[in-house]
Amino acid sequence: MKSSTRENAEGTLHKVKGKIKETVGKLVGNSDLETKGKIEKIQGKIQKKRGRLKDFVGK
Repeated sequence: MKSSTRENAEGTLHKVKGKIKETVGKLVGNSDLETKGKIEKIQGKIQKKRGRLKDFVGK
């Protein structure tokens, strides 16, 4: 698997996990979990963009 494809897949996974944590944190009133979810979601977006950049530069 190309590294750019792996970056995209892992980024998407982190975005989804972050969204789940954020939502659960809101539902149960756990602000720490909500914040961790937001951070993980943002990290996933960054990782996904890094994968797109690798793909673009590689062509």
